[in-house]
Amino acid sequence: MAPKPKPKPTVSSPSQPPPPIEDLFTSLNLHIQRSQFDQAVKVADQILLVAPSDEDAIRCKVVALIKEDRIDDVLSVIQASQRLPVDLSFFKAYCLYRQNKLDESLESLKSQEGTSATMLLESQILYRLGKMDACIDIYHKLQKSKIDSLEINLVAGLVSAGRASDVQGMLDAMRVKATSSFELAYNTACSLIERSKYKDAEQLLLSARRNQVGQETLMEDNLADDDIEIELAPIAVQLAYVQQLLGNTPEAMEAYTGIINRNLADESSLAVAINNLVVLKGPKDISDSLRKLDRLIEKGNGAQRFQLSNGLESKLSPKQRETIYANRVLLLLHSNKMDQARELVAALPDMFADSVMPVLLQAAVLVRENKSGKAEEILGQFAEKFPDKAKVVLLARAQVAAAAGHPQIAAESLSKIADIQHLPATVATIVSLKERAGDIDGAEAVFDSAIQWWSNSMTEDNKRTVIMQEAASFKLKHGREKEAACLYEELVKSHKSLQALIGLVTTVAHVDVDKAESYEKQLKPLPGLKGVDVESLERTSGAKHVQSDSHVEVTEAYEESKNKDKAKKKRKRKPRYPKGFDPANPGPPPDPERWLPKRERSSYRPKRKDKRAAQVRGSQGAVVREKHEATGTDTSANISNSKSDQATTSKGSSQSVAPSQSKPSSKSSKKKSRK
Repeated sequence: MAPKPKPKPTVSSPSQPPPPIEDLFTSLNLHIQRSQFDQAVKVADQILLVAPSDEDAIRCKVVALIKEDRIDDVLSVIQASQRLPVDLSFFKAYCLYRQNKLDESLESLKSQEGTSATMLLESQILYRLGKMDACIDIYHKLQKSKIDSLEINLVAGLVSAGRASDVQGMLDAMRVKATSSFELAYNTACSLIERSKYKDAEQLLLSARRNQVGQETLMEDNLADDDIEIELAPIAVQLAYVQQLLGNTPEAMEAYTGIINRNLADESSLAVAINNLVVLKGPKDISDSLRKLDRLIEKGNGAQRFQLSNGLESKLSPKQRETIYANRVLLLLHSNKMDQARELVAALPDMFADSVMPVLLQAAVLVRENKSGKAEEILGQFAEKFPDKAKVVLLARAQVAAAAGHPQIAAESLSKIADIQHLPATVATIVSLKERAGDIDGAEAVFDSAIQWWSNSMTEDNKRTVIMQEAASFKLKHGREKEAACLYEELVKSHKSLQALIGLVTTVAHVDVDKAESYEKQLKPLPGLKGVDVESLERTSGAKHVQSDSHVEVTEAYEESKNKDKAKKKRKRKPRYPKGFDPANPGPPPDPERWLPKRERSSYRPKRKDKRAAQVRGSQGAVVREKHEATGTDTSANISNSKSDQATTSKGSSQSVAPSQSKPSSKSSKKKSRK
């Protein structure tokens, strides 16, 4: 075996020196101008090998990584550069904002100066946190900085803050038209929707998508048709929503379905379309609705058990995310999937700590499980813990208690809502609930409290008269004539009400007849009653009604004219023939006996009886017994009958364990021939 040749010693080539740092920066600038951010990151790494603490190279690398959506890599670079004298807290705050870590992002901005970029990022963080008033204040401060498209964010903030009526005045003050960009047109249309101006919103959205600012602007940028549809998807979804609000349900469902099936929309618009379509379908086709919502929700890891897919957590507002989860819970309740509903409801309080929706959904699950008492308890605890959010919760508690047959708890819940407890509808509801519970004194106290409140109220639309009228009727109904008379008398003196005067006369007649007669004189006399002697009418036994001939004639004439009118109104209608029937060629007439049973028809022929049934079958040589030979003694007959009965009984008892089904035999028994 020949020895292996020794490898030739390799001559180490001298390492090439790095290019000058000036050339590297020139190359870095060229890649950034060409939007080649991946190459820019590589060149920045080469610069950092030569100058590890170069601030410009680090900043260029961080920005290039952000452009490449490599947020985790950016945070790693910032973490590695902490010892260097480079302030990257603004970039850290932006990356945390991109990761939806809003509180950490806001904390990172505190060390920054109040520059325009810092204030703009802070306003975006506050917008996502739902702190709209603080967000709008920052936007107003930024108006002097002349930031491009600032009006778009400002309109969005005003709409989200519930100040849609201020949008038009703000646009006029900034001298900006709503159709200057399709983003601004979209936000302005949202403000019109909030003000219930649906037709105006529809026209603005259509013009934004079709003519002025939408499709034409995108076509000038040489975008493909699919890309244009993706860019305009929010406007298409909002147009479908306007149709939904206008009551055009088929058109809205068709639009939503088309957006979902084409799948040419951004994630947030697609999520909104799916949610709205599920709402329109309601409890119909629950399985399909659940499948659509399952595309948006996935189980998370760690503390957050559920999260939205496709980055929707950062793209949708908290209200939109909460709505999607709430609709899924309702669908699970409709489909009777209680375990999944309980699991999702248990996770919602941590996800939406400042909202009342989780506790309302939890109460809905308990009511579905026939645990109304537990639902009332948790709603009451939440109302005591968060009094500023208690109104909706107390209304829900009242509804649950009333449906469960607990009227006292329902009345108590309504009485705790200070801003509506004295309104006529609320007073009527509380009185009805207390009356159902048998608490008449409590119901009367509710009336008295409401009358006192409206007496001290300085509002223009005062409801004191209405409540006093109902209170008097209630007290009269429950035998409290004196209190009812006082209320009626006050109404007569203050408002000169005819209804109150009638009620006063009727009520006081039970207590003080003289007083009732004095008030009765204030009533206007009825015409035609002056010549009537009331005392003589009281002494008579009563007149009998006799139908006169003239009245009969009038009645007959009226009936005859009525019948004539009916005869005139009748009109001949064309006969409706069955499908495919030709009246010109009808064919043979149908059988007139087709509705009769077969046995009653003239064409019925009964089936022939089988004559073979009378033949005697048995062994060879068997003799047929005649009737006169079949009689025997009474004793033998009794014995044979008892034996047959015993055999039948034993056979029946043995067969009663498992009933068997008799089948006709298909083979005849073969007899052996004798030789």
